[in-house]
Order: sequence, then structure tokens, then C-alpha cells
Amino acid sequence: MSYPPVSVLAVDESVTGQGVGRVIGTEDATPLEFWVGIGPDQFLQLDDVVATSRPLPGREPVDMYGIVTQVRARHEGVRFDTDVFLVADGVLPAEISQAALVATTRFEPEVFVPPLPGSVVHRAAHSQRDKALGWERWQHKLPAGLSRDDDPIYVNLEFLDGTRGAHVNISGISGVATKTTYASFLLYSLFTSGVLGAEAANTKALVFNVKGEDLLFLDRANRFLEAEDVDRYHLLHLPADRFPSVGFFAPPRRGDRNGTPDVAGRGEGVTSFYWTIAEFCHDELLPFLFADAEDDRQQYTLVVSNVTARLREAQDVGDGAVSIDGSVLRTFRQLADFIAERVHDDSDGWAGRAIGGGTVNAFIRRLYGAVKPLEHLIRADLARPERHRIRLEEQVTVVDLHNLNDRAKRFVVGVTLRRTFEEKERGGSSRPLLFVVLDELNKYAPRDGSSPIKEILLDVAERGRSLGVILIGAQQTASEVERRIVANSAIRVVGRLDPAEATRPEYGFLTGVTRQRATILRPGSMFLAQPELPVPLLVTFPFPAWATRISEAVDAMTTPHHDRVEDGYHPAQNDDPFAGLADP
Repeated sequence: MSYPPVSVLAVDESVTGQGVGRVIGTEDATPLEFWVGIGPDQFLQLDDVVATSRPLPGREPVDMYGIVTQVRARHEGVRFDTDVFLVADGVLPAEISQAALVATTRFEPEVFVPPLPGSVVHRAAHSQRDKALGWERWQHKLPAGLSRDDDPIYVNLEFLDGTRGAHVNISGISGVATKTTYASFLLYSLFTSGVLGAEAANTKALVFNVKGEDLLFLDRANRFLEAEDVDRYHLLHLPADRFPSVGFFAPPRRGDRNGTPDVAGRGEGVTSFYWTIAEFCHDELLPFLFADAEDDRQQYTLVVSNVTARLREAQDVGDGAVSIDGSVLRTFRQLADFIAERVHDDSDGWAGRAIGGGTVNAFIRRLYGAVKPLEHLIRADLARPERHRIRLEEQVTVVDLHNLNDRAKRFVVGVTLRRTFEEKERGGSSRPLLFVVLDELNKYAPRDGSSPIKEILLDVAERGRSLGVILIGAQQTASEVERRIVANSAIRVVGRLDPAEATRPEYGFLTGVTRQRATILRPGSMFLAQPELPVPLLVTFPFPAWATRISEAVDAMTTPHHDRVEDGYHPAQNDDPFAGLADP
């Protein structure tokens, strides 16, 4: 039903849509929030966008917009809980009252007054919805997902590309929150929506794949993409297709003299990577072997610094090998043996002055502890090592780490980020942009302690905006990540949260109701917070148009793209992280 204007106000004609209720007078209405009594045969649900208006004496009316953050229903005219049975039996008269709490998002013009009781409230749609969320003022809107009503939801690119802010932080339970999937969707939207304009061709993304081989098929179309999935992409004005330009790098197999990439599901298109002994010495990579968060409290870090300085004196002898004091070193184990011998013999000063034997032994134990997990990544036994360097030649570069242990992962992430960041610094310009996607951020930048990797990530978070390096970081628990990294993220995304984690202060941008809802979110649903909106928005994102495993890749099976299959496999039934895109 529609509501005629009450005598105390005239609803501005610019506020259009279906009247769903009126501002109630039994609860305080403030400029920040107000309650709406929902009319007969009407309803409001969480996340609905609404609008109302208030006339001002001698001035133009104020249009007010907001988002529903809570909905309640109760009996009026009863006193006891058990009265509900009498009302149901028709013995006791009572009325059902429904009301919605609205958090205001915008005033037009900006006169911060409360709506008056009795004011008509409409459900905002189309251009009014865009106005309520401020989207009509944004010059560059990045499609970030869909609402529960399949309306597009956007991110202001200026808070992502460094113009006014940068960085994205994504939190959620592993395997349920689909953090990496949403990060991939944001990259896909960036590269295919046209929001980057002519810059898209030169914009790069560096993606670290830390779990399984899910990201090794971004260049393959998904054979399980169905017509309704394609429609969801079209609602966002995005093509439903694979990533157009992807390069893949993986560590070499252990013991393989040819440097064959250590991947199981993909037999072609992957390049192995490693660092030569010469690069290890000249680029001062030794500290990244000791990238534990506790290392800053250990005295052996002094030995690390002294040895790093001495390794810079190594002489190249070809194919990445080095000569130090007449010893030619071609394997990491040979290098470790050489270093251990030199720090034991303190006559050359490799360990440094006044360094005790216990400290030297602690250094040696940790050095040898890195030999087995890293000897296939630091070597000089292959010809033409330049073919095995991580290069950002394609639009998206995936560096696979899933077969490495934690120490090796930290080494690869730290060294790769440092080299990439230094190259951007030498370039002297923030364009073209570089997006870095890193999951398990708490392992590389934990809250306590310091390490070379953590310092690099802090540098990216604090200075990356000016250099055009944008971090899209993800973790299960934001409370375990360095505060400054999370605080410097302009865009915050939250998937399914553990109930205890949801109470942490790191999620203060969520309302109380939103925190509760975050504990029951389904895969494919996220809460998105950005600076210009005071309320996080619930977003869903389409099923990936690119393959996330070998069985989904179009050219890996005989079934054509979009066709149904007869083998009984369907993503929603086979532990697929993108199933169940609707919020409960």
C-alpha cells in the first residue's frame, strides 16, 4: 500500500519508490539512525536501502538515505510472554508491530537533522539507490559484487588505486570465507570492467598461490559455468570468461637436474624459478632464511648481518656460481658448509667481534635447518639461470608456493616482494599499478616481533600507495596481523568469521548485528566496508568463470563449456568453495 503525505511534511518528489512505512515516534530519531514502522502488507529486510525527506522552514527539503541494519517484530498491547498464546487463540486483542532500524548514509543537501515522526519512508531503487550510496558522485566505479537483490555493488577505485587510499584486507575462516576466490574476482573485475581505462594493458598483478593448485588454471574457462552464472556477470557488466593474460611460476622438483616445475595438475605453461648462488650473495638474501618473528630478539642476528656483508665480496664464475677465498660454490649446501667453517674460525671475522660460541652455534643450526627446504631454490647447477627468474610479463603472474614448507614460503615471498618493490622505486612513478595478492598474511606479517618480510610488507602498506603497489592481503584472523598493515587498508572485506574472532577490535567497522551475521555467512557472501559508506554492504560474487582445478578446465575434459555433465560432478556438491552464493 502507498501512504499519502501527512500534514506535517511534504515528501520531496525526488524520493521515489514504494512507500513501505513511516518514521515512528515512540523511538528517538537522530541524524545518524531512526526507526521505521513497517506498513501493513509491506516488509523491510536487512541491507535494504531506503529514503525519506523532511521539509525545512525557509529552505529546500532534506532528502535522507539509509540502510536497514536491524528488523524487529512484536506484539503491542500485551504484557507477558505467554500472552502470545492468548492472542493466537483470539482471546486477547493485540496488534503485530514491525519496525526497522535505519543507519543513515547520506543527506542531500548536507543539513544534519533527524527525520520527523510520521515521515513517509520509501524503498530506494535504481538512481535513488545509487544516490543513497553515493555512487553517482564516483568517477570510477569498480564492480565488487551483487546485492541480495542482484543489484550491482561498487568500490570507489580512488580508494584502491592510491588516489585517495589503497590496499584491501580480507578476513575469514579458511575454506568457508572464500578469501582467495574473492581476491581473484576483484582482480578479474579490475582487468575486464574497463574501470582502469587505457592503464589496464600495463597494470600487473602478482599472486602468491599458497594453497593447492587452485590458481594454476586462471587462464582456463570453467566448464561448470551455467547460464544463470553468466547472467550474474552480465548484471555487473563483466564478461564471463577466463583471465586473458596469465603467467605461471613454480619451484623446481627436488632432485630434478632439469629444473622441472613441481606441479601435478598442469603439464605445460609453467616455468620453474630459483635463485642462483651469485644472486643469493650479491642481493643480500641471507636474512630471509631467518625470517621468523622472534629473530629480532636473538643475538645471532648480528652474525647474519656480518656474514651477509662478507658474502657480497663473492666473485661470479658463470651460471650463477661464485668463488669465495678460492672456493667455487655451486650448491646451497656447499655454501652453507663454507659459511659454517668461516664463522667457526673467527680469525677472518666472519662472525663478528665479541660473538660467543653459543651465538655462533645458534646461527649455524638455523642455517643448516634451511638447507633441506631451500637447496632446490638456491643453486647454480643449471645452465641459463636467467630463464628461471620470476618475471612480471603477463597481466597476472601466479607464483605457486603450495609445495613448499613455511620457511621456504617466507623466503620466496620476501625475496620476490623486495625485488619487485625496489624495481617500482627505481621506476619513480606510481603508474602502471602493481597489485600483490597474498593469503595467510598472519604468517608473513604477524602482530608481534619483526622480520625482513614483515618490514617489506609494512613498507608496502605505508608507502606502496605512492609507488603504485597495492596489497590485497587475506588471513583467517586479522587480530594476528600487524596492526599498521590492516589499518592502512582502505577496503575491508569480511567473510565467515569465528565467533570469538568477530568480537576483536579489528572488526570495529562492523556493526553489532553485522558481527553476528558474519558468523553464519555462507561461501560466496562477504561484508564490504569502504571509507565513504558508514555501513558495510553485503555482497555476493558470481561463480568463477575461470577454472579453479584441473577437473573444471574446459580443455582438460571433453565436455564443452557451459554444458551439463553426466559424471555427477557439480561444484555445489563437491566441496567447491564457491557454492551457496546466497546469504542466509
